[in-house]
Amino acid sequence: MNSKMILLSTIIGITTGFFIILYSLFTHYLSIVLFLGNPYETIKNLPLWYIYAVPFFSILTVNILISKNEKIKEYGVAEIAKAVEENKITYTIKDLFSKIFASSLSLASGFAVGNEGPSAAIGAMIAQKFHKIFKLPKELLKISLSIGASSGIAAVFVSPITGIMFAIENLAYEFVKDYAGYLILGSVISFSFAWHFLEPIIFNYSTGKFIEYRYIFATLLFIPVITFFIYLYLYLKNIILKFLKEKIKTNKYKNFVLALIGAIVIGTILLISPYAAFSGHKVVETLINDSNRFPLSMIFILIVLRIIATSVSSYSNAVGGIFIALMSIGALVGYGFAEVLINYLSLQIEPFYFAAIGAGIFMGVNMKLPLTAVVSALEITYDYNVIIPTGISVVIVTYLISVKFDIKKLTFTHKKR
Repeated sequence: MNSKMILLSTIIGITTGFFIILYSLFTHYLSIVLFLGNPYETIKNLPLWYIYAVPFFSILTVNILISKNEKIKEYGVAEIAKAVEENKITYTIKDLFSKIFASSLSLASGFAVGNEGPSAAIGAMIAQKFHKIFKLPKELLKISLSIGASSGIAAVFVSPITGIMFAIENLAYEFVKDYAGYLILGSVISFSFAWHFLEPIIFNYSTGKFIEYRYIFATLLFIPVITFFIYLYLYLKNIILKFLKEKIKTNKYKNFVLALIGAIVIGTILLISPYAAFSGHKVVETLINDSNRFPLSMIFILIVLRIIATSVSSYSNAVGGIFIALMSIGALVGYGFAEVLINYLSLQIEPFYFAAIGAGIFMGVNMKLPLTAVVSALEITYDYNVIIPTGISVVIVTYLISVKFDIKKLTFTHKKR
């Protein structure tokens, strides 16, 4: 059995890697085709009608595909595992390519969804097929799906440990929800004290292995700020989705109405700033590498627009996750916070540090993935000055948010009074 599982894992890894490369490249070049070049450069020169037409016809196509095949819709890893175990869903090669096409079209046309959800689902689809081919027992199906999901995440983020942790947290959700936060908090606090007095084993060629305590101090100021913006995100998202679902009827002309709403909102956001649309990968990459500076007023506008774009994208049935979309909002909050401290309190910190910290916290709290948040901070930065504040903050902010909200992965509900 061990040799069979090693072979299965290898084949799933190779196959998933191939399809994720196909999916990512197809999305990239489809965006170039739709916007006649790099959208961050060409949108300002395109006709007004064209900018609205691209998201309209794209999301209309996606909804028509979904109406013909529900398997194209976005599913989390846990939902996929449960559905397959209960024999409620099976995947074909046609389903796989349809999902890739629908997700690529959603992402390429400007909808604010991420590619991690479809990547995990693509990996799980592939794993399910090979599990059947290898004739493995049903009790190992969840393991096979996890191998596929982690392979998909590892490939799309080019981050192996993040992929592994993502799958583990989805499988062990109940344990993680109840206890992982305490493990993270105790570990990072203990480590940050011990580092000052004891000698760690250090790979001398690595960077970022020295703690600057001014970042931990600044993090204490950052916690209420990031908490406020998570509240803002949850409230605005709730208001937007509630309004759309209650006020707009989508019975007979459902696909057309969803496409029209999506096109109006996403098209307008694209006109204001392409950074407020698309997956958010460009925003995170730009801010944590400090390759472009945004005025404080623009940062706040981008935060609000990305919240609106994420909510409407979800409502319009854009196929994709919210992992990177949430990270982009957190990165904007963190970068703006640091700019305020520098300009008004003369605190000597780097904005890109807090862009990385904010990205991890915002995703980790809203998706209930604290370990993934810390591990992604590790793999992205390899810097203790990001990892330790992220670990401390994601636990404390989760507690502060839970006072008002019952957050579950991808959704939330108000606590009853």
